[in-house]
Amino acid sequence: MTMEQILVCLSSALIGGLLLSRPAKKLGLPAVTAYLVAGLLLGPFFLGALGVPGLGFASLEQVSTFHIVTQVALGFIAFAIGDEFRLEQLRSMGSQVIIVGVAQAVITTVIVDLALIALHLLNPALISLPSAITLGAIAAATAPAATLMVVRQYKADGPLTHLLLMVVAIDDAVGLVLFSASFGVATAIESGTLSVISMLVEPLIEIVLSLVLGGLAGFLLHRMEQFYHSRSKRRSLSIGFVLLTVGLSMVEFEIGGIHIGFSLLLTCMMAGTVFCNICRTSQEIMERIDHWTAPLNVLFFVLSGAELDLGVLSQPLVLLVGVVYILFRSLGKFSGAYLSCAATGCDAKIKNHLGITLLPQAGVALGMALTAQTLSGGDVVRNVVLFSVLVYELVGPTLTKRSLTAAGEIKPEGKTSARTINAPKEPVSLNQDK
Repeated sequence: MTMEQILVCLSSALIGGLLLSRPAKKLGLPAVTAYLVAGLLLGPFFLGALGVPGLGFASLEQVSTFHIVTQVALGFIAFAIGDEFRLEQLRSMGSQVIIVGVAQAVITTVIVDLALIALHLLNPALISLPSAITLGAIAAATAPAATLMVVRQYKADGPLTHLLLMVVAIDDAVGLVLFSASFGVATAIESGTLSVISMLVEPLIEIVLSLVLGGLAGFLLHRMEQFYHSRSKRRSLSIGFVLLTVGLSMVEFEIGGIHIGFSLLLTCMMAGTVFCNICRTSQEIMERIDHWTAPLNVLFFVLSGAELDLGVLSQPLVLLVGVVYILFRSLGKFSGAYLSCAATGCDAKIKNHLGITLLPQAGVALGMALTAQTLSGGDVVRNVVLFSVLVYELVGPTLTKRSLTAAGEIKPEGKTSARTINAPKEPVSLNQDK
């Protein structure tokens, strides 16, 4: 693509997403859903198929050229979620978060594994055993982006919201370990050799290094931020550090045959956590960063919608396995969250609604599916995950909004307009009669 085509594509994505958010609001749908639908319409299966330069995306490969935009957006989203891990909150609900975060992910994996293994035993032609085991681990992953956007749009606040954002944040680490172990078992079934390094050593190294790198980035950001007093300069410095953290988290190398890499979400989340806990003015800086990243978040979801491959809908086998996967993953998330919340003494509203808010699934799951393509049935895994992402991303934000509203943590939307608030006021006359 030429430079002008890239700029036109990005502008059409941004403007298209914003335009579609108006009818979405009338229908009571979250803006995230509108952005995803806008991406679908601009994608290679609708307007992009017309082949008009700049009008949508002509192919999935063309959408992938904007991968850096989605990665940067994910970095800022993870950095913002790190703000939820303030020490005062961790002291009050730290153990609860860990128990719920780990338990709901493990229970989801077990339930999906059992369902897909049973499907394999009934008809081995539908799905292989290694693919079934791998899909079970992928089911544990939850997308933080859609959840955070719904929380921000409706200014959700309360115990359920705080617990939700924390659980979503640690889901990346739990999902990484579960996937690495399951993928190792799946590979062993196919090859007959079991690799402890790929199952346990590499994922643990990735988690530890990600936390260390993120912690160091957050600490250095705080130290450098103290040199500046201007709000705009401190915001610019913070943005620069998040970009640096995203870039460093993409570095991969090998030492002694062991693959070393970082988790973008974990690294940026840890940077946000450390920074927000040691910087007295972090709240003000985070709010200013949020204003700057608003257009970036719109682009992230529009591009995510354009990446959704509607071609999987023409494959009956994928649809059948995908429906089973979606039904039992939903059951796993709800029952896992309910049981773990009950065990830790959570309020009834949290028990009843947390599981539904954990349904959205996107980038992390797609990344795992890409790794799983090396299996003999890897194409089935990838297509099933693509189908589930299509469903979850379109309905997940709406379900999250309804659950947070039912829990009383989203207040009814008012009619206030920023245009009205910021309108010039009538000059006050000093000679009015008293």
